[in-house]
Amino acid sequence: MVKLTKIYTRGGDQGETSLGGGARVPKHAARVAAYGTVDEANAALGLARLHTDGALDEILARLQNDLFDLGADLCRPERENEKGPVLRMTAAQTGRLEREIDAVNAKLAPLNSFVLPGGAPAAAYLHLARTLARRAERDMTALAESEAVNPEAIRYINRLSDLLFVLARHANGDGAQDVLWRPGAHG
Repeated sequence: MVKLTKIYTRGGDQGETSLGGGARVPKHAARVAAYGTVDEANAALGLARLHTDGALDEILARLQNDLFDLGADLCRPERENEKGPVLRMTAAQTGRLEREIDAVNAKLAPLNSFVLPGGAPAAAYLHLARTLARRAERDMTALAESEAVNPEAIRYINRLSDLLFVLARHANGDGAQDVLWRPGAHG
């Protein structure tokens, strides 16, 4: 566990922050942006949880914890011959998302159009989290062009946005209350 006894350190007052391994980087560095966007997605899940309970809330609670794991993975650049344990996203975590996607999607009404973000409050917040997960994925793949990024972290965030999509539909009465796009309906 991490023990935080002091909230402010003044270490970032000059526009830099420390990565997990101790290296100092600008607060606008691509790596910091990537895990910052993951944090935004996590905050949106917290909003969604204000409107959920039962099994859906349990899934979202686990996803929030996973997103902290993902942030920990991203804030510690991969290096050869790393000393000590380093938290990394795993294939097991991604596989769990795939199983959940398949299980939830099997219960949903078939789609006849694209889904607009909205419907029930939980669904709207899950769509917000989904779009933030997609932005995190873009940030992570951009980072991977210049720095090492755990490939499993990228697979995880890609599956996460898919899971959030089907969970949003689930929160909308298994798709019955989805807000559907009607091309040209107002033209």
